[in-house]
Amino acid sequence: MEERRPLDDRQLDAILTRLDRIAEELHGINRKLDAADGTLRIAHELKTMNDSLQALAYAALGQSGPKVHRRSA
Repeated sequence: MEERRPLDDRQLDAILTRLDRIAEELHGINRKLDAADGTLRIAHELKTMNDSLQALAYAALGQSGPKVHRRSA
């Protein structure tokens, strides 16, 4: 194995700076994923509510179904 030499202060500072930038990027990515997750939950809830409203609308129509009158052109 190759022997490692100790890092000087300048090299350590450069590494820490890069790690800080990586941490900031990960934080930004996590925020975006959290926002996307929230949007997906909202979309799922809206779909569920829409399905429920449609079921209620059809139940309100009863067994006869909708009566649609078409206009003559």
